Amino acid sequence: MFDGIVSILTQLGAFGVFLMMLAENVFPPIPSEVVLPLAGYTAFNERGSIWLTVLAGTLGSVVGALLWYCLGLWIGIERLKHLAARHGRWLTLTPKQVDDADRWFQRHGRSAVLLGRMVPGVRTLISVPAGVVAMKLAVFLFLTTVGSALWTALLVLAGYKLGAQYDQVARVIEPVSNVVLGLAIAWYAWRVVTFGKSAK
Repeated sequence: MFDGIVSILTQLGAFGVFLMMLAENVFPPIPSEVVLPLAGYTAFNERGSIWLTVLAGTLGSVVGALLWYCLGLWIGIERLKHLAARHGRWLTLTPKQVDDADRWFQRHGRSAVLLGRMVPGVRTLISVPAGVVAMKLAVFLFLTTVGSALWTALLVLAGYKLGAQYDQVARVIEPVSNVVLGLAIAWYAWRVVTFGKSAK
């Protein structure tokens, strides 16, 4: 994976960073925890602009998040409640829980979006409930941009500062991302198995 990403980033520069981060947000198995330190390393190695790299990565993340937001907006609360009534076990939701989640997100949604953009395994999917509850687009874009910029800058700068030792960042952060993803899958499986009891 490393060689392929480095090749794309070297050949396409900042545009390659934009494309990789857009793909990472649309297709989460492409981890930003690997892409961004590599982008920082590539900027170091090719004497490129680190801030242009951060800008490109942030824009790619925001565009990808916007696609998920639009999907959530299209689904909406009423459609989600209808789906929960018909396919509640696989969604692990009842219509009442959709209403409860809506009320929670109305109160805490801004913090959830801002902080969620910096949490591996959460940063991509947090955009969906923001769309479902119809968070104002300007607010969503602002919070998503701030959170994405902080996350992008942190990892790009780490890769840039470490130079040839950039892979140390991936070795530390990628396992954490895998653990978070594994916990999310285990939590979903538990919710499906116990749905009849937990939904009451």
